[in-house]
Amino acid sequence: MALYKSPSPLSEQARTAIAATLNERLSDGLDLHSQIKVAHWNIKGPQFAALHPLFETFAVSLANHNDSIAERAVTLGGRAYGTSRHVGKNSRLPEYPQETSRDLEHVKLLAERIEVYLNGLRESRAAVEGHKDTDTVDLFTGIITEFEKHAWFLRASLEG
Repeated sequence: MALYKSPSPLSEQARTAIAATLNERLSDGLDLHSQIKVAHWNIKGPQFAALHPLFETFAVSLANHNDSIAERAVTLGGRAYGTSRHVGKNSRLPEYPQETSRDLEHVKLLAERIEVYLNGLRESRAAVEGHKDTDTVDLFTGIITEFEKHAWFLRASLEG
């Protein structure tokens, strides 16, 4: 991948590697966003009133993070890849069972997928730390902190 000119002082090799890992997380994030929306649209059950708006909150937040990830890749001189076909080929998340309707089943499925997303973010953050790109590390850390809280919230909903 040929890079564009960037204001970043990082080497071209580092920027290439970082843009690649940002695009990996973008694929996961775009896939997770669509899966959260499927849960939001199809949820039924006693927890509907609480979970329907909560899932929308997750989706809006994730859309903003996806935008930040894509813009960071481009800022580093790379490209952002995010078409549905690209995401479908590259996301690490398992397919979402779209026939699901029960509230707590959606909670379980989203918790599992958020954990896969978090694992990818942590791997990418570790890789970026090796290139000493504290700005991208900070970006990943902020997303990890927020989505760990979301995963905790979902897991806590399943206990009892």
